[in-house]
Amino acid sequence: MIDYREELIRNSDNCHARYLPHVSVDTVIFGFHDDELRVLLLKMHFNKQWFLPGGYVLKQEDLSDAAKRVLQVRTGVQDVYLKEFGVFGKHDRSQKWFDDFDDTLWQKQRFISVGYYALVDYSKVVPSKDDWSEACEWKMLSELDELKLTMDHPAILQAGLEALRNDMLARPIGYNLLPEKFTIPQLQRLYETILDRKLNRGNFYRKITKYDLLEKVGEAKMDNAIKPQIVYQLNQKKYQAAMENGFRDKNGI
Repeated sequence: MIDYREELIRNSDNCHARYLPHVSVDTVIFGFHDDELRVLLLKMHFNKQWFLPGGYVLKQEDLSDAAKRVLQVRTGVQDVYLKEFGVFGKHDRSQKWFDDFDDTLWQKQRFISVGYYALVDYSKVVPSKDDWSEACEWKMLSELDELKLTMDHPAILQAGLEALRNDMLARPIGYNLLPEKFTIPQLQRLYETILDRKLNRGNFYRKITKYDLLEKVGEAKMDNAIKPQIVYQLNQKKYQAAMENGFRDKNGI
């Protein structure tokens, strides 16, 4: 049986040699499934607690590239919506979790963490654990109080959620959480779930179509629907141009 305490100690020198001291990244990876917003979490062997996926920054690596590396390792996907949303640097945010280790331990050093949130298509993600983790799983937001995330990760997750809500009110980034083809009611349920409030159907349709980003690709009979629903997909060229140059309608949802 692996002694993960001893593995941490043995790995410490390797971390000192490879990574930038005192800086880390933490990612809040959001997915949407069965009308529920979910977040990807890790359960570690060492202390059996749940963490947000994160990691250290290689000495010759940009911060954003470190976050992309963590995201790809844990989800297997690339080219997803990723945004920096905050910096977390309380003096005791991580050190006290290693109180019974020598002060030279890499993980016991003071780390300032940069938070990123990512929006991924749930259906394309293959959660991946590693030698240090016993589980990598999607969890609903309603489960988080019971799981009791470790360190300051509850605060990081809450800040990421608030950033997502504010950003979704300003511009239509919610498509990144949906499959390639979707209906307007599906998109509205996504927004209502994340914003935690009901939206007027007519107003939502007018607002979302004002952006001129959607293409009709057919019809489909949806569960509990009386008649087929129009199916849309995102015009990627228009969307990327709008993300780079700004949206014509800046009033939000």
